[in-house]
Amino acid sequence: MIDLRRLHVLRAVAHYGTVTGAARALHFTPSAASQQIRQLARDLGVDLLEPQGRGVRLTAAAESLLAHADAIQARWEAAELDLRAEYSAPSGQLRISGFSTAVSVLLAPMAVRLRERYPRLTVRIQETGVPESFDLLFEGKADLAVVEVSPHNPPLSDARFDQQPLLDDPYDLVVPDGHPLAGREGVDLAEAAHEQWIAPMPDSPCRPHVMSACGAAGFTPDVIHHALDWNVTAHLVAHRLGVALVPRLARLTEQLPITRVRCAGQPHRRVLTCTRRGGRERPAVAAALAELRELAPTAVA
Repeated sequence: MIDLRRLHVLRAVAHYGTVTGAARALHFTPSAASQQIRQLARDLGVDLLEPQGRGVRLTAAAESLLAHADAIQARWEAAELDLRAEYSAPSGQLRISGFSTAVSVLLAPMAVRLRERYPRLTVRIQETGVPESFDLLFEGKADLAVVEVSPHNPPLSDARFDQQPLLDDPYDLVVPDGHPLAGREGVDLAEAAHEQWIAPMPDSPCRPHVMSACGAAGFTPDVIHHALDWNVTAHLVAHRLGVALVPRLARLTEQLPITRVRCAGQPHRRVLTCTRRGGRERPAVAAALAELRELAPTAVA
């Protein structure tokens, strides 16, 4: 008989990439986490980890076992849904995570609507980065996440998560008032090729979208300044320190002397909703998803 607690430790090692990372997430010591996996390996009579440099990697047997473990987790989600079927009205606690602009423009109004319609439902929102949202889902600390697509996300085929498109968030070119491009209905990004640029930080999920959009227009932007927050970017533009691509979901400080200009070809980032596999049909999650789908079109109009 497989000890499901030990199996969960192995799943955590696969998710976080190291025994130390898994132990930290599960509130174990690294030695205790290693012991759990060694015992699981003895129970099954196979090797689950093998040395790789200074770390370890999963064996083929471990990868095979994890495929079954992910299916078991999805079945548990479905079983819980079946057991609660008679209590179909959304109730209890719904934990949602999302990146900053999603929280401001989508999750906050969604929470207000849910509070008005389902008084027995409590919504708890946590602003997080995209990788942290996947961690919270994996750890069972979030029921639903709104994330943007990035090269570092788990693939859509990852059996642990159910990732579905919510909206495409277009990028606008933001320039100072009075800039030659400011009065245009739309602009080809190539026309801004010789400008100085303000871009997201190198580790931001938005950075690849900005660089790809400029690359598709035939140039590499001359990035002079970097910012974490879109409103910091807007203030830099307002001081005529450069131009920037800013997603339409980002609500910039009013009264700044800046102009948003729509871009030809509509470069965009894709925003997804994500749950654990099997969790999308829970009444509270389904209600939240319905509200998000209703809010999404007007959020980027």
